[in-house]
Amino acid sequence: MAEHPLNILLVEDDNVDVMNVRRAFQRAHVSNPLHVASNGLEAIDMLRGDTIPRERRLVLLDLNMPRMNGIEFLRAVRGDAELRSLPVVVLTTSNDERDKVDAYNLNVAGYLLKPVTFADFVDLMAALNKYWMLVEMP
Repeated sequence: MAEHPLNILLVEDDNVDVMNVRRAFQRAHVSNPLHVASNGLEAIDMLRGDTIPRERRLVLLDLNMPRMNGIEFLRAVRGDAELRSLPVVVLTTSNDERDKVDAYNLNVAGYLLKPVTFADFVDLMAALNKYWMLVEMP
């Protein structure tokens, strides 16, 4: 594990997708801690509480969720003085142009489509991990 691990919060309501992310992390040798919230409300509670260390955090966000969807979550995070600068990467099946525009208007760090094959999913998680480990984060 890296000297300063990246604390990753996966906001995802689909248990199969959560399992795929966990398996992809294992296969790609991503050793950063992975925390999971099943919707935006739970994620905000986790980020504001003591569940996830406050340093070196990254959110992987699905858009299509019950209770509070991804765009609503982004609006809440960007409106919160303590969470506003939190890096968020959208990881979704939505290829809808409106979702992309809304997400980028809310300052996401990236918008990634979930790959169809597991091998491509592993490659995507490995690339994402490598990128964030190279980026200077406090």
